[in-house]
Order: sequence, then structure tokens, then C-alpha cells
Amino acid sequence: MYIIDFNKPCHIYFVGIGGISMSGLAELLLSKGFQISGSDWHSSPITQRLESMGIAIQYGESASHITADIDVAVLTSAVSDSNAEFQAIKEKNIPYMLRADLLGQIMKNFGMPIAISGTHGKTTTTSMISEILLKADTDPTLSIGGILKTIGGNMRIGQSDYFVTEACEYTNSFLSFFPKVSLILNIEEDHLDFFKDLADIRNSFRRFAELLPADGCLIINGDIENYEEISRDLPCRVITFGHSERCDYRPADLTYSPSGYPAFTAATPFGQHKLQLQVPGEHNVMNALAALALADFLSIDSTLAEEALENFHGTNRRFEHKGTIGGVTIIDDYAHHPTEITTTLEAAQKQPHHTLWCVFQPHTYTRTKALLPDFAKALCLSDKVILTDIYAAREKDTLGISSRDLQKAIQDLGKECFYFPTFDEVENFLLENCIKDDMLITMGAGDVYKIGETLLGN
Repeated sequence: MYIIDFNKPCHIYFVGIGGISMSGLAELLLSKGFQISGSDWHSSPITQRLESMGIAIQYGESASHITADIDVAVLTSAVSDSNAEFQAIKEKNIPYMLRADLLGQIMKNFGMPIAISGTHGKTTTTSMISEILLKADTDPTLSIGGILKTIGGNMRIGQSDYFVTEACEYTNSFLSFFPKVSLILNIEEDHLDFFKDLADIRNSFRRFAELLPADGCLIINGDIENYEEISRDLPCRVITFGHSERCDYRPADLTYSPSGYPAFTAATPFGQHKLQLQVPGEHNVMNALAALALADFLSIDSTLAEEALENFHGTNRRFEHKGTIGGVTIIDDYAHHPTEITTTLEAAQKQPHHTLWCVFQPHTYTRTKALLPDFAKALCLSDKVILTDIYAAREKDTLGISSRDLQKAIQDLGKECFYFPTFDEVENFLLENCIKDDMLITMGAGDVYKIGETLLGN
């Protein structure tokens, strides 16, 4: 594997530079004196931001983008062997590496690298932790899987030893990391186009935990079934959070404000703390407990941690309030797994509304087929469901699954469900049927957010 010499900046080319993680790494390396260029399919606010910093970006996929002055290329695991730029990179004998390997090498340059993992909640928890570290004036470097308004983007470059990043299990990418502190928020079935089953996924998380050094720390959800399989015999410290009485950090006295936001008492080894969150859902109670546990491990003043959590209003595409039109509240959420859908819709149920509409865009054929009954059950928590076509992402339609299959499964459960093949049809249907005091949630990891933005005239 190619090893970057951070004392000798060179020219690095990113294939897919507009991705949320790739863009952050490009920005970080630019700040360290590297020459950065790259490509992406389309111009976006992220690529425009990079271009404003002086990064040269080509659009589309072309072998001509790969020039002889490139010292090393960075790819994501989604780049296929048939990619024209990847083929040109190999033909020109240009060294290349995966995004995860680059991120791992970057982590080695920090004294306190922190990796947040889990099937769900990574971006929100990373953002909560970021707010705590900023409140405590630790001057951290932050790599977030979403846009955090406090830093005006997804990347913040600091000068301290603190480095915070999300750690995704897909293709075992987080096994290339070098964390000193790791969080495991939850472990469930997902990415079944890569993993064989839940046991395979759990094994990956165990290997991730084993990366920690003896003076490191694992903060893990104690509600994970048989979580000891993941944490047993590790040389580092292990801290647990969850509902169980045996957990080090646990919630008590959980209530909800009239706006649907949770308030609770956090029971910790260092005392009790009362918190009123400004983000909805019980899942965010768990995310906040994990963030509190990390703050305590880092010896951050608990008062500062509490203030940061109570002033946290979320990140983009995580129960994001997009606006109101005709008295209809429009929310957008990234949920694309049955558990995420369940927690998001349960949170929505606690918010004031008349009828709860959910426009869901399934994400990948593999996930839709593998978890179809669970998707149907989760979506039934809304009053009315609208489905778009499946967002293929990295896949091709070879599994014989479609949104009509999911529609039938939902209807078989007795829930009203509509399917439209185009966003225009969805938008027209919503304009005709949503009324004052309804809540509309656009949901999915693809481009379904555009529906709400179009309705709002954005």
C-alpha cells in the first residue's frame, strides 16, 4: 500500500471528490500543503466550496482527467474496475489507495484520534461530540458525514491532538483506522451486499474494537445483544451506555416537551445530569449518553458538555426542518434502514401534527430485498406512505425487486400506500392532498430531499 509522507506534500487526485468524506480529506490535505485535484459527476455546493479554495475539479468520468503529474490517486470502494479514470490510473502506473487507507494514515498524525462507528447514528453523535469539543476550546480537527452549521461544513481543521471521524463498517473500511478511542453505537444487519449475515458484521466490529491500544478506550452500547463478544479481553478501558442497570451511563426520568424533544436524567459514574435536548427521538438520548461518556473520558468539564448537548440542533438531513408551506411542515431525514425509519417516525409522532406523511425512497436493491418485511412494518408508523423508485446507488437492478413489492407489503399490513415513478408525480399528489397542520417527511439516503425543496420553491 502507498504510504504518504506528510512532510513532503505531493499531488493527490480524488476520484469522487464531491463525496462527504472525500471532500473533507481533500480539504485537510490542502491545508497541509498538498496539491489537490479531483473529479465528480456533477457540480454541487461541496465541489463549489472546494473550487473556491483553489482545488481543480473535473466533471464527468474521463481518462483524460488523469495526468502524468499526479503522484497518487484516492478512490472509494464504490469505484468499479471499469471506471475510465481508474483504468487510466493503472495504465499510467500511478499509485492509488482507498479512502479508508488514507483516513487511517491521517489518524496516525494525531495524538487523540476518535472514531465513531455503528449501524446508525454516526453523523449525529459525531456532531454532538464535535460541539462538546468546540465548547471546551480543544481546537479539534473534525471530519463529519454531514453538514454541521457550527463549522459551516463537514470539515474543521484544528491544531490540537484531537481528531474526530466517523468509522463505517462497509467493506470493512474502518479496519484501516488507527483510533485511540472508539464508539460503537449499535450493531444491526445492513450492507448485506458485502456482509454475509449479522454474525459476519459482529465479527467486523470485534476486529474494529481490537484495533484499540492499551491506553485507549472503547465506548459501547451495552444494550447490544451479548455486547461482551465485542469487548471481551480487550487491553483497553471499556465504558458502556444504554438502558440496562449494568451500563455505566444510562437514562432515567425520560419525558418529552410539547414540541416532542426528550428530557432526561443521565446517570453516570460521576453523578447525575439533567438534560433537555433540542433534537427529537429516544435514539438521540442514547447518542447523547455516548457523547457524555466520551467527554468524561477526555476529562472535559461536564457543565460544558451539558451546555453543548442542550444547544445542539442537529445536522443536515437528520430530522432537518426544511420549512413550512400552506401550513404543512416539511422535514427531511437520511433514514434508509428499518431501525432508522422506526426511530425517525416515532420521533415524528411526538411532534405536533395532523396527518403524518412519509415519502420514502428505498436505497439499494440489496437492502430493499433483504429487509423488505422490516421496511414495510417500519413505514406503517406513518399515517400515509408514498414510495419512489429504488435509488440504485452503487448497484444494478439484478435482484428482481422494486418499490411495487414494498408497496404491496405495506398495503398487506393495512396501511394506505402510494407509488409514483417520478418526483413530479409525487409533488403533484402532495400538493393536492396535504393540508394545513400535516407533517411531511422526505426520507432516504438518495436524492428524495429534492421533493421537499421543490415544494418549498428552493
